[in-house]
Amino acid sequence: MDPNPTQTQTQIQWGSKAWHLLSLVRAQSPLIQCMTNFVSMDIVANTLLSAGASPAMLHAAEELPDFTPRAAALCVNVGTLSPSWLPAMKAAAQLCSALGTPWVLDPVAVSASTFRSDACRELLRLKPTVVRGNASEIIALSLASAQPHTNAAKGVDSVHESMDAVEAAKLLAQTSGAIVAVSGATDIVTDGNRVVGAHNGVAMMQKITATGCSVTALIAAFVAVDKTHALDAAVSALAVFGVAGELGMKMANGPASLRVQLIDALYGLDEAALNSHVNITSLC
Repeated sequence: MDPNPTQTQTQIQWGSKAWHLLSLVRAQSPLIQCMTNFVSMDIVANTLLSAGASPAMLHAAEELPDFTPRAAALCVNVGTLSPSWLPAMKAAAQLCSALGTPWVLDPVAVSASTFRSDACRELLRLKPTVVRGNASEIIALSLASAQPHTNAAKGVDSVHESMDAVEAAKLLAQTSGAIVAVSGATDIVTDGNRVVGAHNGVAMMQKITATGCSVTALIAAFVAVDKTHALDAAVSALAVFGVAGELGMKMANGPASLRVQLIDALYGLDEAALNSHVNITSLC
């Protein structure tokens, strides 16, 4: 059966858009301040570097007034949250909101504890540009923002499929004003009305710690170069990361080698490879 002409045209348009944004990241090398967890720092920094961005793993409150205004975007990841880090995260987010600098929130294991849930709700009130999590995290954050002190999941792993979280993601986007991205077999991105699916990536990426954290940082880099189209930037970043995973998988023997090959594939990704692999569809 011949491919649907409309769908083919949509793929071409998304491929062109994703390549344009990746090219901007490579050309501009935006400075991305990452307040991320200890487990993810290495792969997050290397993901940003391989994409062409400039990572800065800086979280001391004393440095924020001097440094944060110079960042092109901020990535806040609560994976190894502590009472000493939370005030700095909130201060950095407040600075970004005041300056019009985009920032992205990754509510890792949001419902693992009351402290973590409360912290994520406080950060959500500071108006992130994008929120990115797995399905269980987005469902839990949407529920927690509507019903405080409700815990619905445990740990970091998702017990839901991304499609299970579409309505929760739409509601969270509507109530927070953020673009909401849900990682999964199909990555879902919504502004509360429009819903887009990115169908790239391989299952083994879930066997590498902090790939989700890495794509959150990559979203920050893409939003940094196109602040006015955060949904398109988030979709494009997810697709680019997924395509890099697909290309890397061709050379990998398991999770450890895939980690290396993914970063190499992201670094060497060219327009032809991206256009031939990108798979993005409108879901609503």
